[in-house]
Order: sequence, then C-alpha cells, then structure tokens
Amino acid sequence: MTTPPERAGEPDIARVAALFANGTRARILMALAGGRGLRAGELAEHAGVTPQAASAQLSRLARAGLITVRPEGRNRYYELADRRIAELMEGLAAFAPPLAAPRTLRAGHRNEALRRGRLCFDHTAGRLGVALTEALLSSGALAPADGTALVAAPESGGTTRSVAGAEHPYRLGPAAVPVLTALGVPEDRLVDDQRRPLLRFCLDWTEQRHHLAGRLGAELFDAFTAAGWVTRAPRGRALRLTPVGERALAGRLGLRTDG
Repeated sequence: MTTPPERAGEPDIARVAALFANGTRARILMALAGGRGLRAGELAEHAGVTPQAASAQLSRLARAGLITVRPEGRNRYYELADRRIAELMEGLAAFAPPLAAPRTLRAGHRNEALRRGRLCFDHTAGRLGVALTEALLSSGALAPADGTALVAAPESGGTTRSVAGAEHPYRLGPAAVPVLTALGVPEDRLVDDQRRPLLRFCLDWTEQRHHLAGRLGAELFDAFTAAGWVTRAPRGRALRLTPVGERALAGRLGLRTDG
C-alpha cells in the first residue's frame, strides 16, 4: 500500500469501507489474506463468480491501492498491498455473521480446515494460532498487559472471549527468551523496531479469542515452517500441524490441539 499524503482533516472511512461492502471483493480479499499471490481465475473460483466479474473487482481493488499485481511469465498474481489489510479483514470477520452453510462436503471440509489452522497473511490463526498464544501465556513467554480482561460474549452463549479490538493485550513475559529461542526465534529478533511492532494480536474470527500477530507471530511461523512443524495446504490458507511439529510443540510448550 502506498504511503498516503499528509492529511489534516477527518479520514474518509466510508470511502474505504465501501470497498469491503461487496461480496465478491470481500471474498477476494479474504482469499488473499493468506499472504500468497493468486491468479485471477483462482480468485474467481474462490469468489464464486465469472472471470469477467472477478476481473472488474480486481481492477477496482488495484486502483484503490488494496492489492498489487505481480507478473510472472505469462501469469499475473494478485497480492494484498499490505499485511494490515489481512489484519483488518480478520478483525471485520470476527464481527460478521456467517455465510450460508456450505452446500457441498468439499466446502465443509475446507471450512473446518481453516478453523483448525490457517495463515493470517504471515502468522498462525484458527484453533492452532489461539492454542499457540495460550501456550505462550502458560509458559511465561507472554504475560497479560495491565487492564486486560475477558468478557462474556452473549452471542456465543455466554462463553468468555478476548476483548475485541485490543492490539496489545499481552507483553513479553519473564520466560520469553528461553521459550522463544527454543522455538527457533533468535534472541536478537525479540526487540521492537520502527518497521513493525514485535507484538500485535488479532481477534480470531473463528475462535473469538486473540491469536499472536506482529513480527513475533511471523517469526514463529517462519521458524515452524523451516523446522517442518507446520505445512501449508497446496491451495488456500489452511495450515497443518505435522506429527513432528505436534511432538515438538507438546514438548516445548505443552501445546495440545485436537488435530
């Protein structure tokens, strides 16, 4: 996303919000939230529209600066212009009603795979991402920040969930260095820099609890994939915890998942 010019007045939120208020554009952006470039035909299939309809919406998103186009040989790959767009989509999804129930077994399996684990641009989301965040808290690698609370969510039957919209509900804990370096994150990466905050948190749209984002979330995902603990599905955003990863994270963090 290009750097906007200096602005003195109120931001025109409605103008940007209108770009998300279209089903085709929203589904395209959600498909790209996995951080992987996709061709127009793949995005049309994901959005359930014709290639011509997808092309029109892709052009509008490109003109608005939300996506970029990367030529590669005869193909053109569309990508989000900024990781913050993926975080914004994840935040909006946490408050959005679900679409109609999947009509096919394949769609149902795809949805369940996304809930088990998925990539939110460059960090882990879904049950796996939430379980990772909670295990980091239990291990002392993360600690609750002042004022963090859990609130009841009436729409989910009164179960507790993370406070919506909190960007920094946790900080590095007393065991951050030994725990995170054992997971493959170099100690010199556990500091903030001006390019990207070390710690950010997304309200997970399927689990309604926080998952770790920011540079630390990306560092952990890179370390897990390099170690073969987590793999990406050939298509889409789904992630899979491998057997070796399951054993490693259980041993180092006490992390347990339902697979």
